Parts: sequence; C-alpha cells; structure tokens
Amino acid sequence: MPEAVEGRMEATGGSARNRYLLLLAAVLPLAVGLALLGLGRPAAAAIAFAAGTVPVLAVLVFDIARALRDGRIGLDVLALLSMATALGFGEPLAGNVVALMYAGGQQLERFAAGRARREMSALVARAPRDAVRHEDGALRIVPVDCLMPGDRVLVRQGDTVPADGRIADRAAVLDVSSLTGEARPARVEIGAEAASGAVNVGEAFDLVVLRSAAESTYAGIVRMVEAAAASRAPMVRLADRYALGFLVAAVGLAVGAALVSGDPRRALAVLVVATPCPLILAVPVALMSGLSRAARRGVLVKNGGALEKLASVSALVIDKTGTLTHGRAGLEEVRAAPGMDSDEVLRLAASLDQASSHVIAQALVQAAGRRGLVLSPPRDVVEEGGVGLRGTVDGRAVAIGGARYVSALAGGDFAELRTALPPASAVVAVAVDGRPAGLLVFTDRLRDDAADMLGALRRGGVTHIALASGDRAEAVDAVGRQLALDDWAGELSPQGKVERILRARAGAPGGVMMVGDGVNDAPALAAADVGVALGARGAAASAEVADVVLLVDRLDRLAEAMAIARRALAIARQSVGWGIGLSMAGMLAAAFGLLEPVEGALLQEAIDVVVILNALRVLMPGPGER
Repeated sequence: MPEAVEGRMEATGGSARNRYLLLLAAVLPLAVGLALLGLGRPAAAAIAFAAGTVPVLAVLVFDIARALRDGRIGLDVLALLSMATALGFGEPLAGNVVALMYAGGQQLERFAAGRARREMSALVARAPRDAVRHEDGALRIVPVDCLMPGDRVLVRQGDTVPADGRIADRAAVLDVSSLTGEARPARVEIGAEAASGAVNVGEAFDLVVLRSAAESTYAGIVRMVEAAAASRAPMVRLADRYALGFLVAAVGLAVGAALVSGDPRRALAVLVVATPCPLILAVPVALMSGLSRAARRGVLVKNGGALEKLASVSALVIDKTGTLTHGRAGLEEVRAAPGMDSDEVLRLAASLDQASSHVIAQALVQAAGRRGLVLSPPRDVVEEGGVGLRGTVDGRAVAIGGARYVSALAGGDFAELRTALPPASAVVAVAVDGRPAGLLVFTDRLRDDAADMLGALRRGGVTHIALASGDRAEAVDAVGRQLALDDWAGELSPQGKVERILRARAGAPGGVMMVGDGVNDAPALAAADVGVALGARGAAASAEVADVVLLVDRLDRLAEAMAIARRALAIARQSVGWGIGLSMAGMLAAAFGLLEPVEGALLQEAIDVVVILNALRVLMPGPGER
C-alpha cells in the first residue's frame, strides 16, 4: 500500500478515536446524572448533565469556526444553539441528550459511510507490495515499484499479480473478483494478458511484465479510489445550500413558538427536533453506497459528481476499435485453393508464423491452437519486415504474407479467392511448394455483448447513439449499419471526435457520455459530460481523464452502472424527502407544545437512523443489476 494511503488511513483512524472519546464524554455523564436523579439528588444530576454537554459544545464551536473560515455553514449550528439554549434555560438533561445525539449521529454516519466504502477500501488493502523476479537464473523478492516492462516474474499460488503482463509458461487460473466482481475464477491462456490485482488461485506461473507497477491497472484503480473517496458530489454541495435554508426556517419557527406561547422551552424543543438533519446525512451515504456498489460490479466511478451525471445522460458517442470491437485481428475464414485442405493450409502457415513476432502471426498461431492443430517447428526462416516470411515446414516450402509478396514467390495470383471479402478485413496469402495455397481472412470482430449493451442503454434512457472512429470509413459504416446506430463517422482525428461530442450535446438535455479506450480518445473523454474508459485493457491516458473506468472487459457493466447511479440518486432524494418531512412534522409538534425537549431529541435521532438505513439500501442489488 502506498505510504500516502497509509498516512491518510492513520489520520482517519485518529479522528475516529477522537470521535469515540467525544461520544464517551456525552454518555458517561448522562448515565451518572440519571443515576443521581434516581437517588433523589437533582442538583448533582444537573451538574453531571452539564458536564456531558460542555465537551461536545466546545468541539462543536471549534468545528463551526473552521467551517466558517472555509466559507461553509451547515446544520451543526442548530446543534450548537440547542445545547447552548438548553444550558441557558436550565435544561441540562435536554442539552446532554442533544450532545449524545450529535456525537452518536456522527458515529452512525461514519459507520454507514464506512460500510459503503468497504468494497473500495478492500481494493486499496489488496495492493501488492512485493514480486518474485527472475534474475540471472535465480529468484529474488523485489518491491513492485522496481518492476519494469520485460521483467519476468513468478506469480505463486495465492499471490496477487503485481503488474500488468503476459502469461509466459502455462495457463493461469485467476480470481479476478477484486477487479470485476465475478466470483468464478477465470482461466487465462498462454500469451494472453493478466491484469494486476488478480489473485492466482491455480499453479504458479511466469509473467512477462508489460507495464510498470505504477502504470498498471491496479495502481490506477488505487489512485482513482482515493480520489473518489475524497470527492464531494454536486448533490452534496446542493444539500449544504438547502441546509442553510432549513437552518433559517428552524430558528424562525423556534423564535416564533417562544414569542407566541410565552414559553421559551418550546423554542428549545423545536431546535432539538431539528438537530441534526437527515438532509446532510442521507445524501453522502447514498452516493458513497452507489460508488461502492458500482465498484463491486467492476465499474469504478471516480466521484459522486460523475455518479450523478451518469444517471442522467441521454446521448452516447462511442469509439469502435477496442470498444465495440475486440481491437485485435481474429481469424475469420480460411479460403483454400482447389486441391488444398483448409486445416492443412492453416497448420502450415501457423507453423511458419511461430518464428514471427508480428501481431497477425500471433493471432494465427492462437487460431490454429484453438482448432487443435499440431504445429511443426519451422526451418530456414527468412522474414522481410512488414512484407512476409518464408521457410520450410515438414520439408515443404511455405511462404506467407501480403498477396503481392507471396504471388511473386508462387508464380500465381489469388484473384479467385479474393471475391466478396468482409468489410475492413485483412488478408494474408499462403503459398506451399511454389503454388498459391489459400487466403487467411482476418477481421476485428464485434464484441459479443455490444448489441446487448446498446439495447440496455436505450432502455435506460439513452436516446441517441453515435459511433465516432478513426478507422476507415467503410469499416465504420459496416458496424454502424449492423448495430442500427443513429449516426456514425470514420477517419476522425481526436479533434473530430471532440466535435462529435459537441454536436451530440446540442440535442442531449441530460448530457453526453463518451466511451473509448485509446490515447486518441482521451480528448473526447475529457470533453464529454461523462467519459468512460475501458481500463481493463485501454490506454492509461484514457483512464486518467475519464470519469468512469470499466475494470472488467465487459460492456454490459456500463448499463448496470447507469442503473446503479439512477437508483442511488432516487434513494438519496427519497431519504431527504422522508427525513425533512418527518423533521418538519416534529418541529411543528414541538412548536405547539406537544413534545418536550428530551422527547424531541430522541425523535430526531430515530429519524436519522431511518433515513441512513434507507440510504444504505443502495448497497443491495436493484433492478438492472445482478
């Protein structure tokens, strides 16, 4: 865990201990005073009750002074007025009860917020510290901060993957629940990427580091969790403004009740009913619960403001490559020449491509492995960078690469095999023994969940979906038509994507959401009302500027996150409405002399408990969630 995080946690722990001491300072004198009342010693009891009020009152004066210095004023002023008025009117028991309720309310809010932060705090707590690195034929334990791209590390059973990397020697079985929310372990094949933060639940395996620990998935998650926990949402700031109005109303009602009735105790009763107010308790608890719930489902919403905006967006602009598609070439089809078997063409080509590091070569080898083909070692391999390669496989001369390169070696063309190719496909030609053998057709396929995700977003209130891509226009057109999008454009520069965001915003009263994964998407993500980055495999620049990061490589979680955001805001507003309504009813009852000061304080605490428990409902699955 980073030292800065540890320092913040220690500071938080110290603050929590001080608040517990404050609660004890209110509880113990109250208990002593009640005992003295039972023994028939009211004067001594009054001293005890006053002793339980003064420490809390002193801390409250300090807190309010600090808030005023920062330009903030809230409902803590009501608690201050209640306790001071109780002592001034000779009602020390009421003052002690208000002190207890105030200190207890803060602990209740802290408990609720801590419960809501549990999922996010668990992410920070699991951050790896050390890694086992291969060095000169030996293993050495080093801090994760020392890892650099190209290092080879051993990930033992039970270890957390220390940095983003590629599985090197055997398939891995990883628990990715801390990143995705999935309880079922995932099998990651040789050559595939593993994200930092996953836990090895299978046999030990070697990992070739792709990004340093500081630039890896998990480090970014920790940084974003810290920012999310420290932020204040617009709805919370709005609640602060409402609190000022409530404060004026409560003081006005208290003064009016005292003047009309001639009984100053009614003013005290009104003030204690209004102390503290659910307006400032329910909103932060509900929003933090929403952030926690989204994190559990593999979606990191960086702050409460982003959660609010996510709930209201009505337009979506989305990138294609790596977002709607897999972002890497996959073998779509093997077109064998007459007299050739398609599996044999693929086997020979993949065997030769074992000697190449080209991305298409790697995809070809993986495709042959998925078909269960047994590859042979190539010999006499000659590779011409960016063009193709040739060599010998099982005694047969094999050439693979661009059609022009292979045609020159084979003495024939591939015209008959090139008819009706899929849009935006890449074609690799294969020759065997000096004759054209076949074509391998590669495409960047649509994600399986792309159509379902877009449908779920439309059902959730997104009325306009546009595709903005830097890819070729014909490829973008094919995807736009296949997914029945409202608008699409290809061959866009990063500035062109920003312009698309601005165009969509003109017709989107709820705001625009942008989803992308590349470095070229970063400006558009920053320009959108809500930027969503694919943090599972996207560029670090995109994840840094985005408001929301998908930690799991699944688009359907975005629709879930929107449902969580809408539900969190609805429950927050519901809690505020209930709390304010019940508080106002209690204040009116106190103004008419139907509630004694002590009864009013107990009633308000019950209201606070109700609204906080209601806000915590956000942590439970709702409609649209799993």
